[in-house]
Amino acid sequence: MFSRMKSLPRCARPLCREAIELRRAVSVFLFEYYGIGRFKLKLALGTVQFGLDYGIANNTGQVGREEARSILEIAQRAGINTLDTAIAYGNSESELGAIGVQEWRVITKLPSLPDNRLNAYSWVINQIYGSLQRLRMTSVDGLLLHRPAQLFEPGGAELLAALKDLKSQGIVSKVGVSVYTPDELKGLFDFHRFDIVQAPLNILDRRLIESGWASKLKKEGVEIHSRSSFLQGLLLLNDQSRPKYFDRWATIWKTWSSWLKETNLSPLQACVLYSLSIDSVDKVIVGVDGAKQLEEILIATKAYLPSLPQWPVALDSDLLNPAKWNQP
Repeated sequence: MFSRMKSLPRCARPLCREAIELRRAVSVFLFEYYGIGRFKLKLALGTVQFGLDYGIANNTGQVGREEARSILEIAQRAGINTLDTAIAYGNSESELGAIGVQEWRVITKLPSLPDNRLNAYSWVINQIYGSLQRLRMTSVDGLLLHRPAQLFEPGGAELLAALKDLKSQGIVSKVGVSVYTPDELKGLFDFHRFDIVQAPLNILDRRLIESGWASKLKKEGVEIHSRSSFLQGLLLLNDQSRPKYFDRWATIWKTWSSWLKETNLSPLQACVLYSLSIDSVDKVIVGVDGAKQLEEILIATKAYLPSLPQWPVALDSDLLNPAKWNQP
């Protein structure tokens, strides 16, 4: 709509703007009275910052215990009921256990199988019981594999057997995989039908949708959890704050900045609204640096996403995958 508006006669442009604002007002009204509760419940809280100094836009470091407690209180009051953590997230599990999260739906992840493992089955059992001890819980809602490709490597059969046994014993309610790209899902569901798939999805990285995997998983009844809504905070940075390494994608940032100006959205609003707008996604995991940022995210659910930016160039994995970022 915004690109078409530029071609209109000047006298018609105010009317077009009024139509856009009216549409925005109607949508906000509908979201306020019919959609806000659903959107908040769709949010899940990522807790990597509770255990690590994490995120390219994080200027405050690891979240302290009292701040973490405040974040959980705000989230709970807003109707958020799911926490995402992992053994590899520093002391995140221990911090959550110290605060007390027995009433939460907790999902944790196994690290990669070590090369020198003797028995993959016993290793998995020891890892999950270590998690439960740190979390001070007797069971968790979900257990995900951080490196599902290891299912096809030596020890993979034992790894899967351990997951199945933990589920049958009620130690975990659901088992799943955490992937970096939809390509990793090829073959996994021929191997085993998992309950949860966690994958990156944001306004820049739409591969989960465009590949067809989101609709495929939804039809199979698989729970989809999206992460990286802010691309580790990169999408929240302005031109002055963004590291020089990312200048190679200058055309992307120019389009992003122009689109934000046209829609009158903040980067945070745009990122949150896009992630929440995907019907096939069951949970949108958002990590925060503090209670104030969580409050901003909750307020952002009341805004309206009028269009999507059309990226001028093909997006490559060097940008979309933080593991490939060449930070000094």
